[in-house]
Amino acid sequence: MKIISYNVNGIRAAATKGLFNWLQATDADMICLQEVKALKEQIPDIIALIEQLGYHHYWFAAEKKGYSGVAILTKIKPNHVEYGCGEEWIDKEGRILRADFDSFSLMSLYMPSGSSGDERQAKKYEFMAFFNNYIHELRKAYPNLIISGDYNICHKPIDIHNPKSNANSSGFLPEEREWMEIFINNGFIDSFRHFNQDPHHYTWWSYRAGSRGKNLGWRIDYHLATREMENSLKNVRILPDAVHSDHCPVLLELN
Repeated sequence: MKIISYNVNGIRAAATKGLFNWLQATDADMICLQEVKALKEQIPDIIALIEQLGYHHYWFAAEKKGYSGVAILTKIKPNHVEYGCGEEWIDKEGRILRADFDSFSLMSLYMPSGSSGDERQAKKYEFMAFFNNYIHELRKAYPNLIISGDYNICHKPIDIHNPKSNANSSGFLPEEREWMEIFINNGFIDSFRHFNQDPHHYTWWSYRAGSRGKNLGWRIDYHLATREMENSLKNVRILPDAVHSDHCPVLLELN
């Protein structure tokens, strides 16, 4: 089984860059999208393409148009889909969507960025505190859980091209990295690092200064799987050659 996580930075823009031809070629079973920036009512042509590829599709948009939003595309119909997390401000921003299947649950997550200033950084910390407690409770009912998406945090220095110069940058702040460490150690596997300890693997690049061509990136997109799923993990690959966004996809393979 192949599961892709991809922050598309606007599904309409990504579609014009060949996203759906690429998705057809990957033949993934499930796809978690972040930052879709659209209501499904706004994109009938894209919905038709998705259905032609054989996917059931579920969307959780932000109230603010052209902002945030997550989706799950799946060739296997879920038993249940949970829209949001019950926290009003988070759900208004369309950040959490979960699909439950027979043997596991899959969540598409888009964590806030704090890069626009102190106010949003404070909301990011608020989200992190809430999410930690939310997932702790959720795992009691759903122990086999994969949380796929854009966490907007680099966990360790190996996950960012220049850790020294970015030490005070949102996404690599000590408090964020400590949260990621605690969150993972509370029963999750960073599936990419489970298989690959090499440096220079990133999932996001700034549009500035030719960063992508120079591979000056950040690894902020993850498939975190609960430890109960360790024996199901087969492989994980970052796919930097997919260039429909400022992010690239991450492919998880399960036995």
